[in-house]
Amino acid sequence: MEEESALRPMDAEQLREQAHKMVDFIADYYKTIEDFPVLSQVQPGYLGKLLPDSAPDSPESLQNVLDDVQEKILPGVTHWQSPNYFAYFPSNSSIAGFLGEMLSAGLNIVGFSWITSPAATELETIVLDWLAKAFQLPDYFYSSGKGGGVIQGTASEAVLVVLLAARDKILRRVGRNALPKLVMYASDQTHSALLKACQIAGINPELCRLLKTDSSTNYALSPDVLSEAISNDIAGGLVPFFLCATVGTTSSTAVDPLPALGKIAKTNKLWFHVDAAYAGSACVCPEYRHCIDGVEEADSFNMNAHKWFLTNFDCSLLWVKDRSSLIQSLSTNPEFLKNKASQGNMVIDYKDWQIPLGRRFRSLKLWMVLRLYGLDGLRSHIRNHIELAANFEELVRQDTRFKVVAPRTFSLVCFRLLPHPNSADHGNKLNSDLLDSVNSTGNAFITHTVLSGEYILRFAVGAPLTERRHVNMAWQILQDKATALLESL
Repeated sequence: MEEESALRPMDAEQLREQAHKMVDFIADYYKTIEDFPVLSQVQPGYLGKLLPDSAPDSPESLQNVLDDVQEKILPGVTHWQSPNYFAYFPSNSSIAGFLGEMLSAGLNIVGFSWITSPAATELETIVLDWLAKAFQLPDYFYSSGKGGGVIQGTASEAVLVVLLAARDKILRRVGRNALPKLVMYASDQTHSALLKACQIAGINPELCRLLKTDSSTNYALSPDVLSEAISNDIAGGLVPFFLCATVGTTSSTAVDPLPALGKIAKTNKLWFHVDAAYAGSACVCPEYRHCIDGVEEADSFNMNAHKWFLTNFDCSLLWVKDRSSLIQSLSTNPEFLKNKASQGNMVIDYKDWQIPLGRRFRSLKLWMVLRLYGLDGLRSHIRNHIELAANFEELVRQDTRFKVVAPRTFSLVCFRLLPHPNSADHGNKLNSDLLDSVNSTGNAFITHTVLSGEYILRFAVGAPLTERRHVNMAWQILQDKATALLESL
């Protein structure tokens, strides 16, 4: 490439030209996204055989790079934005979210403290207050009180920072020597991120109480079981300190009974965290707000805007009742970061509310989503997916070969193909084979879980492009593959 045409690190006119090409490429990708297998069909190590073993010495053209993306990268992508994606939970993209990401990337600030970009801190505070109001959260979750909201990368980070805050709070009260006696409580349906947080925080793994749930409570945590566990631990000389309740568990979207759990936490002086990473988005709809009734007793509350709220990954929203608990655990104040605004306690420095120092201008995309779609647009988006999931659930119920195995609360349907009565493993291999058979078509992607020892298929509606025809097509694939499997037995 001639020197005058080489891409400079930053040049306004070159940015304009090259960014137009990139936007065209991404727009074309979305126009043709249904042409790709939803679940990548490549084998491990495929890419190393296609790319050179060292970086180029000389610059290449953007077109050559984009050609390689098309031919070599996209075959190895699992297409989370495909309308035929029904796996895990959604990870929404949107035009507004994408534009916000572009703007954040363009400004490219590192907003760890207020002075590094005042707008980044203040916009984050404002949009988290906006959403606290939209979700009808308690007043103490607003920035005007002792608490406030902050954007974390993921719910895993959110639960870690509040667990650290809870740990340090209790140790200040009872003494640091009590660390080996601290006990954490949650249901056995709670996300595995909580156990990882306990590992990082130095909580004894044997004192991480994942209390058993079953179908009698629709896999929600029983207050009676929790109370008994706490009583036994106190009698044994242990120190209960943390309770995590879930609104919308990963396996079945179970909703833990927040009011009752909150009272138990308050009585026993536990930090009460509410994880609504997936289902929290639905609570912006008045008809689902009751799912977080009882959040008024919580010390912290988390939902992922990047799951079901049309905000590109990553954007996990965390509210805390008392921000000083976070700051006491996570604050550092080296000389090179000192400034008048921070030293005078006039501003928020979000570096003290999170694990890393650096942070992106994530509030831009959330702000743009809220403004370009409005709360009504977001409610419509969520209600549409819930309706599509209800339609799928009805299709499953109409086919006597299948069974819905857990109540559908939001847009996840848990179901399974019924085995023959003499099945040795209760149909677990049958359903595993059905999952593999469906996913190998490339025309739909679903995932599984295990409930009460049974292998269960999960069908999560949530991709922004999904329409009823995609749901119907996925169901037809499931029926056809089920027929073939049953006939082969």
